[in-house]
Parts: sequence; structure tokens; C-alpha cells
Amino acid sequence: MVFIGALIVVLTFVAIIKRYETRLVLFLSGLLMALISLNPLAAFDAFAKTMAHPTLVPIICSVMGFAYVAKATKCDQHLVRLLTRPLSKVRPIIIPGTVIVTFFINIALTSAAGVSAAVGTILIPILIRAGVKPEMAAAAVFAGTFGSVLSPGNPHNVYVAEMAKQDVMSIIAVHAPTSIIAGLISAASLAVVAYVLKEDRGYEPKLAGGPASGVAAAEAEGEPVSLIKALVPVLPLVLIILATPQIGVLPKSFSIPAAMLTGAMVAWAVTRVNPQEIAKSFFDGIGYAYANVIGIIVAASVFTAGMKAIGLTGALIEAMKHSTTAVNLGATFGPFLIAVLGGSGDAATLAFNGAVTPHAAEFGLTIARLGSIANLAGALGRTMSPVAGAAIVCAGLAGVNPMELAKRTAPGMIIAAIVAMLLLL
Repeated sequence: MVFIGALIVVLTFVAIIKRYETRLVLFLSGLLMALISLNPLAAFDAFAKTMAHPTLVPIICSVMGFAYVAKATKCDQHLVRLLTRPLSKVRPIIIPGTVIVTFFINIALTSAAGVSAAVGTILIPILIRAGVKPEMAAAAVFAGTFGSVLSPGNPHNVYVAEMAKQDVMSIIAVHAPTSIIAGLISAASLAVVAYVLKEDRGYEPKLAGGPASGVAAAEAEGEPVSLIKALVPVLPLVLIILATPQIGVLPKSFSIPAAMLTGAMVAWAVTRVNPQEIAKSFFDGIGYAYANVIGIIVAASVFTAGMKAIGLTGALIEAMKHSTTAVNLGATFGPFLIAVLGGSGDAATLAFNGAVTPHAAEFGLTIARLGSIANLAGALGRTMSPVAGAAIVCAGLAGVNPMELAKRTAPGMIIAAIVAMLLLL
């Protein structure tokens, strides 16, 4: 039955790469493996347990609820403008600076496609007007869209924290230095690629309309930036850090949902948007998070339950025990490659973390480290995928083919993945 399970797993990821509905594919694959093993209740129990998970659901849903409030109050726009304006005045660092700024903003605004739209609308026209080739301008924004690995609302950080029985910030602390190094590698690599290809200067934009006209950027430059509004999206992150045991300014019981609700109330206080709109946006965000993030986690839990029921997880663990190299390469380049091909690292990362990461001690590793490398690797792979939502958004803003972005970000992502594996494992 193990070989049948392995075949189902392979076909599952082929279907995901072909962009079939991820939740449906994971659920049906898990259920099929459970049925073959004559234990269908394993799949149903995993489904019910995860859909009402007491930790995952409140954290992830409240984070997305706050993100919707930040958008509704336009506080996210003020943060983007505050951080992006100086780049247009410092020509030599405009490309690596764009990557780093996008990376930082993506910690507060966790959606890769969302941050691509928010940052790209402003910075891509600015870069093009500064003489940067459109393909490189779009790639500079795209290359920074994995900063969310440092967010306490990142579903993988929450998932690994639950398995490790640790708080989310402790998990982030494990991989934060490596993730920051990966961000710097991404910025430096793209700067080198731009220099070698001579795409960092000399381009003459067509100012009469088109993506290089920079209408949105010109309008943004004319608006005054409110520092208070710009700080609102960062406030929950600051509150969470202050509540960590290492800092201890706020009580440890001050949870991530409490920080997000506080942020939403502060957003209303500084913008005075209709409170009904604030409430509607917050709950719309909760609904989106449950359907699109929790939904994948629920389906992935059914998938991993099916793998366990059919005996595939046990066989995989036993095989990995005899090869540290297999564990390292599997944790890093399994999620990485599937993310490149499918445009999302979520399915592969959740499947790996659900099936293999709980057994990290058997490989001489901690759950935090093994789960973190799978998380970071999936994010890096997605940031060189031409079919990723962020790539499509950035390419659309620059009027270029998404494949051109992937070609330019690929060297940095591959190097960063190798470095991350060496540092974390």
C-alpha cells in the first residue's frame, strides 16, 4: 500500500502544479488514501479537528482581518509611500533598496500579491522613469515578496509553533537571521543581475501613457504622507514583540488576536473612517482568511492523515533516518521546486510539515528548524515562479511577461535556498 500512497502523492502534486483547486486535490487525495487503508474516519477526524483549531484559526483570521482594515483606512498606502519615496532620491541603491523595502512592508502586509500591488503601483513607474528596464523594475518588487516569513500571522509560523508547543515569536526567532540574510541575498543578487544585463540605467520610457507613465506614482507623490497612519500597520507587530517573554513590557497573555484588534481600533481612531466600515472590513478579512488560508490547512491535514493511514509517512520517516542529506534536501527543495512550478508554496510546505516535521527529533533536528526551512524554501520558490500571483501583478504593472521576472529573481532565490539550508540544518 505504501507504493500506492506514493503514487497518489505524486499525482496530487502534479494536479496542484497544473493549477487544479488545491483544497479539493489535497482533500480527495487524503480521503482516497484513508479509504484504501480502510480507515476513512482518519480523514474525517483530521478535517473536523483542524477546521476548529483553537490556535490556528484565531491567529490567522485576526491577522487577515486587520490587513483588510489597514487597506480600508488606507493606512497601508501611507506606510508604502513613507518607505518608498526616499528610494527615488538615492539612485545607486534604487534596485536593491526596492527589494529590501518590499521585503520589510511584506512583514506588515502579509499578502504577496497585495504588497506587489501596493508597492509596485508606486515604485515600478519610478524605477522605469529613472531608466531601469521595465522587466527589472517589476523583478525588484517581486524579489522582496517573501518578507511575510517573518510575520507572526504567517500560517506556516503558526502551524510550526503549534507542533513545537512554542509561541509564534519563538519560531520566528529561530529563522529570522536566516530569513533576513535570504532577503539581503535576494537584493544583492538582483543588483548584480541588473548590472550584468545593463538594465539598471539607460532605459528611455514612453512617457505618453502605458506602464511607464507613472500616473499612479505621480498622484501618490503629491499626497501628504501621515506618519501616524503609516505606523498603524506596524503597530500590531510592535505589540506582539513587546509581549514576548524576552521583552516583557506587555503581559505574555496579550495574544496576537488582541494585537490585531487593538490595531484595528487604533486605525479607526486615527482615520475616523465609519466604524461600520471598519467592522465590515475586519470580518471580510476573517472570511477570506478562513476560506483561502485555513481552508488549505484543513485540506492539508486530511492529506497528511491519509499519508499516515496508508503507511507512507512511517516509510518516509524510516528512509530519512538513514540519510541526513535526504532530510535536508527534501525539506528545502521539495517545497521549493513545487512552489516554482505551481506558484504557491503552501500546499507542499503544509504537507511536509504535517507529515515529516513532527518527527524532527528522529533526524537530530528540532521541529522549529525543520519546519522553518520548509516555510522559507516554499516562499523562496514562489518568488521565482512565473505563475505566482505576485509575479503576475508586478508584470502587469510593468507591461511585461511574468517569465522575464522569474529569470531575473531565480539566481538570488536559488542561492538563498542553499544558504538557508546550510544555516538552518
